[in-house]
Amino acid sequence: MTSHDRATPRRAAVIDLDAFRHNVRTLAALAAPSETMLAVKANAYGHGMVPIAYAALEAGAGSLAVLDIPAALALRDAGITAPIFAWMHDVGSDFGAAAEADIDLGISGVWQLDAIARAGAPRAPRVHLKIDTGLSRNGATADDWPDLVRTALDYDARGIVRLHAAWSHLADASPDDDAESLQRLRAAVEVAEGLGARFERLHLAASSAGIREPEARLDLVRFGIAAYGISPFDDVDGRGLGLRPVMTLKAPVVSVKRVEAGHGVSYGLTYRTDSDSTLALVPLGYADGIPRIATDHGTVWIRGRRYPIAGRIAMDQFVVDVGDAEVAVGDEVVVFGEGDRGEPTAEEWAGYAQTIGDEIVARVGHRVDRLYVGARPAGLPEEFRLERP
Repeated sequence: MTSHDRATPRRAAVIDLDAFRHNVRTLAALAAPSETMLAVKANAYGHGMVPIAYAALEAGAGSLAVLDIPAALALRDAGITAPIFAWMHDVGSDFGAAAEADIDLGISGVWQLDAIARAGAPRAPRVHLKIDTGLSRNGATADDWPDLVRTALDYDARGIVRLHAAWSHLADASPDDDAESLQRLRAAVEVAEGLGARFERLHLAASSAGIREPEARLDLVRFGIAAYGISPFDDVDGRGLGLRPVMTLKAPVVSVKRVEAGHGVSYGLTYRTDSDSTLALVPLGYADGIPRIATDHGTVWIRGRRYPIAGRIAMDQFVVDVGDAEVAVGDEVVVFGEGDRGEPTAEEWAGYAQTIGDEIVARVGHRVDRLYVGARPAGLPEEFRLERP
């Protein structure tokens, strides 16, 4: 949890750990007998990596996924002993520290294996070889794959790495594209096995395919955004998938003023009041993750009703036109939440901003406190306090 001077307005992202556990259990049951790897990259999609990691493992995840080695080491420093997978590396990545901390490493090129060898760590890390099956990000091409496999086998025989898995990532473009990617992965595995490789795990699916494409689940599913209660699909929301939103973003009203009809609001005066109206100021802006593109589209929840954002969203604040409603300084403003009371959800905000729910929650900034509610995960370090918002 972050800590700020309490003289400043309290911007808060309330993280419901019980809702998160429900989602992990739901997804793990769906994927079974495939294992569940829970993605906690990008500070757990903005929810706070360490508390979420503990809750994920408590709810049935067998392993965790982060982007890079520093994040994996941070989890180890926080007391996490479960398998952790990291796959984005550059030439300065500390492969020695990763090996000593028993971090599983996604490997896309021979240079990464060579860097592990040069690090000379006393412990051989488990490596997951990645084949590019069409997403065109990292991962070896079909032409480079045999050399990657041969090098991994050589280093495995010499005790420098432990060859553990083959994997890839889907583009989620269409069922046909995903099916083709699955076939490319199987073809790559066949090539690797012809060279002598034996993989303990194969993995391909993330949230989308993990839910709707059973044939892509293989040995484990890397669930990400769905675990945070947000649907990976356009045709159904998280609730429709049996999931619960985990984050509620809120802040207090810090100023209220009555203005006349025709009064301009915020930069550019693109918004003018239709009649005499009350304006409420909220201390959240695009520096806190409120997407500026949602200007004139977004709504928020105050005192049991939705109200529109009036005028351009600024760096630190936005204005709400509440008309003739009674609103006072200190009233709670819910930007998005579970939706049970009628408040907007993160998925609705994704619509306002012409983006995806992943971005809405992941972009919530560091000035916003994370407040954790629900049952405390066993073993969670004491510095992470659960408190009633």
